Amino acid sequence: ALQGAPDALSPTVAHIVRRLRGSHLHSQIERRAKDCLHQPEIKLDSLKEDVRSFLKTSGWERQLQNAVYRELQLPPSHPAAPPEHLKEPLAYMRKAQASWEKRVLKSLNSMSTELGVPLARMSIQCTGGGKTQIIPFYAGLLQVLIGLRNPNHDGSEAVGVRSHWGLIQVPLNVRDIPQLRRAYSELSLTTGQLGIDDHAHIHPVIVEQDSAAAQQYSRQGCSTGLRADLWALILNSNNQPQDVMHYEQLTAGVIQHDLLVDNLIYKDVKLTASNDDYYFVFEDFLYQVLLCFSRDTAVLEHFKYNSATPPRSFIQGERMSRVIPFHGFSMYVAPLCFLYNEPSKLYSVFREMYIRYFFRLHSISSSPSGIVSLCLQFERLLQTHLPQLFYHLRQIGAQPLRIAFKWMVRAFSGYLSTDQLLLLWDRILGYDSLEVVAVLAAAVFAFRAENLMEVTSLGSAEAVLADLSTLKVMPLIQVFLFATAI
Repeated sequence: ALQGAPDALSPTVAHIVRRLRGSHLHSQIERRAKDCLHQPEIKLDSLKEDVRSFLKTSGWERQLQNAVYRELQLPPSHPAAPPEHLKEPLAYMRKAQASWEKRVLKSLNSMSTELGVPLARMSIQCTGGGKTQIIPFYAGLLQVLIGLRNPNHDGSEAVGVRSHWGLIQVPLNVRDIPQLRRAYSELSLTTGQLGIDDHAHIHPVIVEQDSAAAQQYSRQGCSTGLRADLWALILNSNNQPQDVMHYEQLTAGVIQHDLLVDNLIYKDVKLTASNDDYYFVFEDFLYQVLLCFSRDTAVLEHFKYNSATPPRSFIQGERMSRVIPFHGFSMYVAPLCFLYNEPSKLYSVFREMYIRYFFRLHSISSSPSGIVSLCLQFERLLQTHLPQLFYHLRQIGAQPLRIAFKWMVRAFSGYLSTDQLLLLWDRILGYDSLEVVAVLAAAVFAFRAENLMEVTSLGSAEAVLADLSTLKVMPLIQVFLFATAI
């Protein structure tokens, strides 16, 4: 399947062939194909068909299909497109992201100077000394998004008066409820959600090891006993011996080098997960995973399609992922601790979740799953379907986005109860999109609309929405999408 000249194929296929040709999977399949030549059932006159048949029956064809499917889930690249267009096609978004990165790096450098900790150094021991003095610095992201403008867009041509009610003033295409109903038809009121009890036996989707089928299955929710295997299958994160070895190498790197970002990780875990009733027991797991993540150069690959650019001021040649953690970053990992108790498996699933989805929640881009689109979609849904509520909150200085932003940046981690959060993340994986996060944020406001109409200040609005831990995710999303009058 990986033979032949890539140039003769379509750009997408050629790109996937190039990506997989140097992979560990390719060398394994090649080795198995050579080994099977010694078997009596392989005949010279039907060599090609017999080898293919062997690879199919021995499960290697399915592994290759899953690897191809994973590549297809990543943003497409075209050989003729300049690299910056793959990162982000809109110039004003690229400029805003670059400006934001400068602010973040300036904070990081001043922190480095203040604490006397270089961005990376050889470490004799890891002490907790000044780590608690680190202050997370991502609070200004919302202000940057509010200030975003497309220089080529004339605001007077906007769709209607309501377009100006929200804080996000960029012309991106986001889906309205009729379009969302078509896209999320499996979530309709007549379709059973999580209608499967925990099975003692293994589900056929897992037996067949089919990533695409597992993704489709996840759209209606995964039962608790199957979720860990289904998510790993969707993400093609199969924790092979080489993955375990990679994780062990990263662990060794944590001991060898002390990084400034370690301080940010320690501080963030202490401020968030350690104080959370659900996640405090996983504190050690979180340190293990996040300290390894900060040293994983495999993460650098995602910067090809991430609007962000890895900071250059790190020591050259240093083994680092160059992702700067911010306040709440550890909450991307915490819910996964309920699913995986093996650190290497937990790590590989988190890394895949991050490079597919979570990076979009804190980088400025025009992606439909990016934080700018999610903010705009949230505001549009509220403006269109709850205009009185939106106008009331705006008038009292309680713009809805100022409350919902923190939920969306964390994909609701730390706000919902864990069982409900995992049901939400089932749909993120099932639909390969973060759009459902914006839908849920709007649905929460719709659910609490009566109380919110009574409030007279931002503080009282925040109080009404302070505790989301009793909410049931799927009924909220279903009612908002399929029972709202259009």
